[in-house]
Amino acid sequence: MRVLVWLLLVVLVPATLAEELEDCPVCATNQFAKCVPDDGSCVCTLQLTADDSKPVNCNALTRKCWMMKNEMFKLKNKIGTRRKPTEHAMLDNDGIYDPDCTSDGSFHAKQCNGTTTCWCVNSAGVRRTDKGDKDILCPELVKTFWFQIQLRHKPINKKVDEAELKKVIKETLAAYQVDPGYIDKFEYLKEDRFILVDLIQNKTVQSESDLATAAYYLEKDVKGNTLFSNTYNRSILDDGIPFDGDKLSFEEAYVYYIDSKSPEFSMKRVTPGIIAVIVVVCLAIIAGLVVLFVTRRKASKAHIYQKAEGRELDEIQKQQLTT
Repeated sequence: MRVLVWLLLVVLVPATLAEELEDCPVCATNQFAKCVPDDGSCVCTLQLTADDSKPVNCNALTRKCWMMKNEMFKLKNKIGTRRKPTEHAMLDNDGIYDPDCTSDGSFHAKQCNGTTTCWCVNSAGVRRTDKGDKDILCPELVKTFWFQIQLRHKPINKKVDEAELKKVIKETLAAYQVDPGYIDKFEYLKEDRFILVDLIQNKTVQSESDLATAAYYLEKDVKGNTLFSNTYNRSILDDGIPFDGDKLSFEEAYVYYIDSKSPEFSMKRVTPGIIAVIVVVCLAIIAGLVVLFVTRRKASKAHIYQKAEGRELDEIQKQQLTT
């Protein structure tokens, strides 16, 4: 009898656990992660390629490199749909590409987008050199230490209290797991409705934040392509953020990246239109200098002629006086 009870327990307990874990909760910080039961718990992974997936921590934001790679994987395999780009440009040189990531989700210094054309990127994955062939050298992953986030809010029918706005923006960034200690400067341009926030990576803070990933998530939210699941209490919703009893919604979002070393771009990066403008301006300057030189030379010759003519008149007057 005891043996029978034991056998029943062996069969029923795993079945009960499997039933409880049949529907794992969605990953709050990554709506594209897949969560499945595994040995009595739920494991969430993100598909990067057909043969590679990475485990993700659903209590933290998923690294930017992995999110970009997942987006390219879905795009190539026509999984889901990617919205058409809006008129609001992402200031990261080339936008989305298929990155090479390290085992911890960082960007490799050298990126090729699966082609023979390669370039060097910073720690935020933004191109910082001209494009070249596969022999291009990227000796180090240059760190991006300063991020400037620029948000332009839609017009509202009330006066904006700057102190209250600063408080709300700080709370908004906290939802993207940005420690307030990273906020170096806050500025509000009333006439343009622009909010400027400087985040400095090198600051000493209590909890470390991945600012590149936080900025990436924030941009996606402003543009209506959230990476969060519906269970995450994100601040920037489709209708904006709570502000002074109302909603403050955004129409533009830009992120500027400043590296610890200057970017290495040459004139090859300048577009033909800009080059044409530079050439025209240079020719105009040269023409102006030529005109100035000719004018001065003529004036100089006229001055010499006047002096010579004066001397000739003096000689004639002397001759008249002696006669």
